[in-house]
Amino acid sequence: MQSVDEITAEIVKREGGYVNDPDDPGGPTKYGVTIHTLRRIRGRATAADVQALTVAEAVEIYKRHYFYGPKIDRLPEPLQSSVYDMQVNAGSNAVRILQRLLAEFGETVSVDGALGPQSIGATQRAYDKAGQYLVNAYGIGRRDYYFRLADRRPASRKYARTRAGGKGGWIKRAEEFMAPKYRLTETQFKQRVTAWA
Repeated sequence: MQSVDEITAEIVKREGGYVNDPDDPGGPTKYGVTIHTLRRIRGRATAADVQALTVAEAVEIYKRHYFYGPKIDRLPEPLQSSVYDMQVNAGSNAVRILQRLLAEFGETVSVDGALGPQSIGATQRAYDKAGQYLVNAYGIGRRDYYFRLADRRPASRKYARTRAGGKGGWIKRAEEFMAPKYRLTETQFKQRVTAWA
């Protein structure tokens, strides 16, 4: 299994450098750390503060506020990298996706976006029963979340589909964390996004 440092290094690399995309509700972002995150942590921040962010600072923010803070380290190890990556990308929606999935696995949990003893215990029980299938199901849940987001918000479709019509970054990102047999073929992907003009 990967260490938290290895997972974090991959997330920082995946997130990339500074961007300020007007279609991204996150606003100015560097290494995936948004201006809103910096303001929440520091009390105030400007676009220049985001631009000045170092890799080491991003790593510290991720580990403290997106891995240990939300208790992702308490989940079964095989799930940690996917939930952590999603926590960075979508905040507490990462845990909500897991909690909804747990309900599908017969567990009774609140869908509140927080990992408490109930959700952590339910995740362990579901993993003990389903093993890697739970990890794949979580990856599918992530992919479905991105599709629903792009269905509702046309400006976000460019993150789910490339200009050439293939799988975009969001979809590829979710599918990195699932077995190949659960990934959509290009034909399946194109059928899923046919309604997008």
